[in-house]
Amino acid sequence: MKKVNLLKALGIALCVATASSAYAQASDAAPPAATESPPAANTKSTRQMDRKLGRDVRRALAKTPGFNVSNVFVRARGGAVTLTGSVPQGTQIQQAEDAAKGVPGVTSVTNRITIGVRSGGGGGS
Repeated sequence: MKKVNLLKALGIALCVATASSAYAQASDAAPPAATESPPAANTKSTRQMDRKLGRDVRRALAKTPGFNVSNVFVRARGGAVTLTGSVPQGTQIQQAEDAAKGVPGVTSVTNRITIGVRSGGGGGS
């Protein structure tokens, strides 16, 4: 459990670092006079676009045959998608990444999905 929390924290830190450098580059490229809309509107618009992209990726994961999306979390920031959580089979890790890469608007995928250990189960027949 500690490893999962550590991976989540590292994933969030990576997303924040990536997003802040991407926003810094984008703001340097635009001339100061071109920024007419207020920052609050840009922030709200960006958040809405990120949420929509996250929903689109999650929908693509749900449509993947044999893939259970219930323990997978999607975070989108400016086209960069981070997948975290766990799946029961190792092959599903690559399936999730491939499905996310196929969604329009996704520019990169960071896959931090792990193989989950199921407790209890193991009936003997």
